[in-house]
Amino acid sequence: MTFQPDQHELQQVIQLLQHAHSTDREVQRTVQVQLVQLNEHQQFCCYLVYILSDMKDVIDSTSRSLAGLLLKNNIRAKWNKYPQDVKFFVRTTCLKSIGDPEPLIRATVGIIVTTIVMEENMCDWPDLLETLATVLMQPDELMQEGALGALQKVFEDSADRYECEYLRPIMPKLLVFYEHHAAKMRALAMNCVNCILMVNNDPIDFAIDQFLTSLFARHNDDDEEVQKQLCRSLTLLLDTHMDKMMPHLPNVIEYIIKKTQDQNESIALEACEFWLSIAENNEICRSMVLPHLDKLIPVLLGSMRYSETDPALKANDEDSNVPDREEDIKPRFHKSRQHGLGSLVESDEEDDEDDDDDGGGDWNIRRCSAASLDVLASIFGKDLLDKLFPLLKDTLMNENWLVKESGILALGAIAEGCMDGVVPHLGELIPFMLAMMFDKKPLVRSITCWTLSRYSSHIVSDENFRQNFFKDVLANLLRCSLDSNKKVQEAACSAFATLEEEAGEQLTPFLGEILEQLVKAFQCYQAKNLLILYDAIGTLANSVGDALSHPHYVQMLMPPLMEKWERLSDEDKELFPLLECISAIVSAMGQSFLPYIQPVFNRCCSLIEKCVTQNQQHLMAPEQVEAPETDFIIVALDLLSGLAESLPEHMNSLVANSKLIELMLFCSMDVTTDVRQSCFALLGDLTKACPERVLPQSSNFIFFLAQNLDPQKISVCNNAIWALGELALKMGPSMKQFVGPLIEPLIVVINSQQNMQRTLLENTAITIGRLGQFCGEELAPHINRFIRPCCYSLRNIKDNAEKESAFIGLCNMINMNPVGVLSDFIFWCDAIASWTTPTDSLRILFAGILQSFKLQVGDFNWNNFIQQLPPPLRERLSAFYQI
Repeated sequence: MTFQPDQHELQQVIQLLQHAHSTDREVQRTVQVQLVQLNEHQQFCCYLVYILSDMKDVIDSTSRSLAGLLLKNNIRAKWNKYPQDVKFFVRTTCLKSIGDPEPLIRATVGIIVTTIVMEENMCDWPDLLETLATVLMQPDELMQEGALGALQKVFEDSADRYECEYLRPIMPKLLVFYEHHAAKMRALAMNCVNCILMVNNDPIDFAIDQFLTSLFARHNDDDEEVQKQLCRSLTLLLDTHMDKMMPHLPNVIEYIIKKTQDQNESIALEACEFWLSIAENNEICRSMVLPHLDKLIPVLLGSMRYSETDPALKANDEDSNVPDREEDIKPRFHKSRQHGLGSLVESDEEDDEDDDDDGGGDWNIRRCSAASLDVLASIFGKDLLDKLFPLLKDTLMNENWLVKESGILALGAIAEGCMDGVVPHLGELIPFMLAMMFDKKPLVRSITCWTLSRYSSHIVSDENFRQNFFKDVLANLLRCSLDSNKKVQEAACSAFATLEEEAGEQLTPFLGEILEQLVKAFQCYQAKNLLILYDAIGTLANSVGDALSHPHYVQMLMPPLMEKWERLSDEDKELFPLLECISAIVSAMGQSFLPYIQPVFNRCCSLIEKCVTQNQQHLMAPEQVEAPETDFIIVALDLLSGLAESLPEHMNSLVANSKLIELMLFCSMDVTTDVRQSCFALLGDLTKACPERVLPQSSNFIFFLAQNLDPQKISVCNNAIWALGELALKMGPSMKQFVGPLIEPLIVVINSQQNMQRTLLENTAITIGRLGQFCGEELAPHINRFIRPCCYSLRNIKDNAEKESAFIGLCNMINMNPVGVLSDFIFWCDAIASWTTPTDSLRILFAGILQSFKLQVGDFNWNNFIQQLPPPLRERLSAFYQI
């Protein structure tokens, strides 16, 4: 494409760029309107790239750079709509300025290049890396720097999208610049390689020896960015080329120890990441780092002090009345409700929350050093403690509060790895920490709360510590939870939640004073700490259970909670943790929650209806209506599940006078997995609590459940199968008409023993058994395909009604098709023997099947079979069933 700008139009665009610098609001508003209009014209991007690259002698670099940034935005919004000739013109023209004399323009070209790469397939610009590599070899240093800058941006954003054949040829060319006389060029080249190393080992493999030689040659480089990139390279190589690093590790470790204490915090932080990485390989870490512990431990301890520039040091000591800014509150993600036996199924998505958060704010050298000490303590244990403890004693007694605070942080960091070694000293350390909770410095009080929480399991489990310290620790945490400083409140409330989990019912004697303090916190906490308070109250409910149902405690806790509940709007995200908290309270209070069931039920239904309506409007007009916040609907569904589970006898009238069943049909086909997962949990609970409300829509629900029997989506599959089992029990023989399409998916799930969660398999076995009670004719012909894994899963479940309902169905199917069980009969015998106290009716069924098989195979074969059984199994069957 040959683009020839219209001079009149070109002058209009130039004038627009110049006006964009105006501080006049009216001019700015006019510029924005014109930009929106111009962005609709495909050739606008051609004008922009033309101004950027071909008008360097006509207009100033600031306006040219602005043209480039507008072009970047245009590319992000419109690139896929451009014709090929326009795309080609933009690509080739922008590269003409890669060696521009102005650094701002060179940087802008790099931004445009990486934006194009992110918006298209690699094959659309196949010669980009080759072109930039050619520019690297030009004698013009400005062109070299522009090419390196563009490559660095491309690799940072898109290195994982390039195949090795594209990356390998450029590696030697990049390594040449490790020796460049200009520090900026060395740092850019190293950054490029590191970006590749983060995502792809192969391009480094064939040049690894040359790479290591070039890298190690930089160990005395005095440029700070080069030092930072060198530390990053050494850390990345631990993951990718440990075998090549091993001969050099002693020297590398010495270098990294030196850099971990660098005055430049960004270098120190990059170096400190090395310890977290090497700790991932326990054996190598133990053998290679042990000789250096004497030097490393003081360095890490010293790096754990607050730096002078840390924002925490500038915070107001008494700030509990200062409202939180919205940006200071981390987003929360609700975990959808799981149903089933045993432990809960793991979420499909990993939980990224850091349970060991010391409240230190952003990731920095202080937090990285503490995390490093934590993981190294787990590896070295006593070896580390022996070297740390003499230093720690001096640190904890230091008159400088910043030094003392870092010592308390270190004491918390080593708790998990060095617990056995610290325990003999806890008799002195706990009183010390209790005293520190009265320190005049809020940061000392807050870190002490966190450190105490790290030892809470031992304080709770050891009889001596429980007798001497538990009450004081509890009292001090509750007192600090009402501190005048928000950071102390946060640390104390979080530490209290940890103590709750460890102490469980041991908290019951203190419930009155606990609730008194927590209720006071409602009055003084700002938004961020309220979220932690809700968690602490929910954890308390889970810990003390029905002790919370005492009328006095209900009267203390519920009014302030319901006041918050009524004050919050349906759009307020504070509802998420509040709903979660109330879910836990419902389970603990049971019947005592009855006065609040109606408003809670109605509010949940209202939230679900609003989300469903908004979602329908969004699907019809996505440009005009935003998609709803799915966490609102998930949390509401889960709270309704809690009501149905805890107060089942009161659900019938509530559901009858609501739109809940209709709303659940919409939720059953929601695109969000977590919404369907929570909906199916509620469906099962309502089927148990008020089947008469669910069964009229059973055919629709079964259709949606059948669409979710995919074991790759474990959590939603688990809840769908559990709900099917509950429906099967209530529907009885009328389930026959629906069972056909369910058989194959259920058989697939139950046979996925190698990689499936235990709870999912147990629920599947129970549901198959329940279906067998009433649909035996349909399932019995397939019994040889599921009897063994069903027996394997059911044998691990404790005696209960769910297990009994499954075995009744299995007995029914075995009686219909005994031949199908012959080859797996030993597994059936083992499953029978897993019962400790079978009911009389179940014992009769088991005895009948055993006697039937004995008659079928004859005494001789039966005796041979019995002799093959393990003695404990043989004795148990003989004692229970006289075989």
